[in-house]
Amino acid sequence: MKIVVIGGTGLIGSKTVERLRKKGHEVLAASPNSGVNTVTGEGLAEALAGAQVVIDLANSPSFEEKAAMDFFEAAGRNLFAAEKTAGVRHHVALSVVGTDRMQTMGYFRAKLRQEEHIRKSGIPYTIVHATQFFEFVAAIAQSATEGANVRVPTGAFQPIAADNVADAMADAALAEPVNGMIEIAGPERAPMNEFIARYLKATNDPRTVVADPRARYFEVEIDDRTLVPDDGARLGVIRFGDWLQSAAAQKK
Repeated sequence: MKIVVIGGTGLIGSKTVERLRKKGHEVLAASPNSGVNTVTGEGLAEALAGAQVVIDLANSPSFEEKAAMDFFEAAGRNLFAAEKTAGVRHHVALSVVGTDRMQTMGYFRAKLRQEEHIRKSGIPYTIVHATQFFEFVAAIAQSATEGANVRVPTGAFQPIAADNVADAMADAALAEPVNGMIEIAGPERAPMNEFIARYLKATNDPRTVVADPRARYFEVEIDDRTLVPDDGARLGVIRFGDWLQSAAAQKK
């Protein structure tokens, strides 16, 4: 079948496109660089013509609330209109585990609004809630750096490899719509500070991790429930230590 991947050239998108093509499907990797822009509507009608499934992996370029809200409002409005015209039968979207628990941050208020639009669109859908990716642990450490220290929350953390996220997105696209949400996460759960410390050690980073229960994850104060899934989540198979060895090797 024809599957359109919005944001198909990004980290998760490119991996998802690869997996679906290997299964023999016609896959269009759509992005502004390829002439498809969900915010303006440019190229959407042409891209979605004949498509049975749309996977939406596009993300706001800004975490600022108004910018993120404007992005998801415009993208959703244009995308759902084009999907209805094209007769798309399944809308698959990637979102974040704990979105509803992180409403003190404007970006997550925008993500929750995006999910509400999906539910009300009238198009059969599957929302995939993922925990944070291994690939963004470095950015978390950088955001928490104060001089030579990295002040990190102690709340539970269960990150997942981008390869396993792509596996789940491809599987969701080929399954029937659940008209609801499924959760995916990594195979290991531990305090966030422990993951960050392991990353810094593996990459020979001299910064010191300071475990602080009141430290914030970007703008959000977290506990042991905020960032982890409920029971029954699909767990990735790639362990953090194995990924660290690969990532560390690539950095040398």
